[in-house]
Order: sequence, then C-alpha cells, then structure tokens
Amino acid sequence: MAFDADHREAPVSTEVLDQLFVEARTRNGWTDRPVPEALIRQLYDTMKFGPTSANSSPARFVFVTSAEAKARLAPHMSEGNRDKTMQAPVNVIIGFDTEFHDQLPKLFPHAPDARDWFAEPNARREAAFRNGSLQGAYMLIAARALGLDAGPMSGFDVEGVKQEFFAGTSVEPNFIMSLGYGSDENLFPRSPRLTFDEAAQIL
Repeated sequence: MAFDADHREAPVSTEVLDQLFVEARTRNGWTDRPVPEALIRQLYDTMKFGPTSANSSPARFVFVTSAEAKARLAPHMSEGNRDKTMQAPVNVIIGFDTEFHDQLPKLFPHAPDARDWFAEPNARREAAFRNGSLQGAYMLIAARALGLDAGPMSGFDVEGVKQEFFAGTSVEPNFIMSLGYGSDENLFPRSPRLTFDEAAQIL
C-alpha cells in the first residue's frame, strides 16, 4: 500500500478508477467462464470491511450458482431480466436482516447498549435497508476490483424471492446482482450522467 508524506493512503491509479467506475459497465450478457467458490468467498471477505452504522452489517447474501438454485430463482425474475440472470454464472440475492441488532453485542462490543439503539421496529428496518444497500454497493465495487463484472437488478418478485429463499427468517430481499465475466452481448451505449452542477453543490 502506498502512502504519502502524511501517511494517508495515496490515490489509486487512473487504471484502477477506470476499472471500478469510468470504464466499468453493467453487463447484460455473460461468458461461460466459471466463478470459483474461492473467489466468491474472497469477494465477501473483501466487501465486509466497508463501513456501516455501528458496524451493524445487516446485509445477508445468497449466492445462486447451481442449476437447482437457478431454477428456484427463475420464476421470480421479471421477463426482461430472466434470461440474462440464468446466463450469469452467479446471481447473488442481497437481502437485509431486520433483526440485525441481535448481532450488535458481537459486532459493536465496545458499546454494550448498542442493541437498544435499534429497539423501534420501523427505525430498525430503515437502518437495515440503508446499511444493507451500502453493503450491496460495496459488493459491486469489490467484484469489479477482483476482476468480475456485475449486473445489479431490481426487476423481480420481492415476495416470491422472500418466500423461496428467506422464508421463516427476518431477512428481506433488497436487490439481485449477477456476477461473472461479461460479454458485449446486448451491451447498450453508455447512458448520459448528470454533471456535477446538475447533481451537486458545494456550500
């Protein structure tokens, strides 16, 4: 790791920024190159260090890789997302645990009363959704950093996925992300983005 004179981490190279953001694309087509289990585990073990409120880490992940698991997922995908979902070697269902606060004695041990901070159910669900979404974004960036392509989607039957993969638990689906090595099949031209002045301000 490179450090500057003040011992802060130095900026990464332009090539890294291109890989993570500038040149990265959401893929709609996939090659048949497999994603090994060791890489899936490395992906989780990389993204888990992204910050969440009180280290709450509410995201929960189901990595759908087998033909049997894909057959369970397929009926719950929207028609426009089903084929590309089935083509991808990995689909990760990113959920959030509305009872995440039960893990806080382990995850935030220096604050023994941290579990009580999330006693109100609606506020707890909001915190779970917000921080779980952050963790899903960390997973996307970590996947790109590890050489994978990613295709996040929200077009699916939430209740169907809940019943199929999280029945009887306090986990709710958030979004689904395909992972693998993308092809240029059905790759659209990059869509415009808002300029800084359209989207941001400095006060």
